[in-house]
Amino acid sequence: MAKDEKTSAAVASIASKAMKDPKSVSPAEIKKLAASALTQVADKPKAAAKAPAKKAAAPAKPAAKAAAAKKAKK
Repeated sequence: MAKDEKTSAAVASIASKAMKDPKSVSPAEIKKLAASALTQVADKPKAAAKAPAKKAAAPAKPAAKAAAAKKAKK
């Protein structure tokens, strides 16, 4: 987003109308609001693509092993 980007008076008027009565806004006006909002969002830095990490199997909990051993002895 450039530092000098500001919402126009026309878009501000549409936003005000939408806040007062959401059903009164046309699809074209909604597109204008969305476009204005999206151009004013801060730019995200592009991150390098990461390979998905493989999940290792979680080791069994010692308490679970002890309970299983007790049941096996009975």
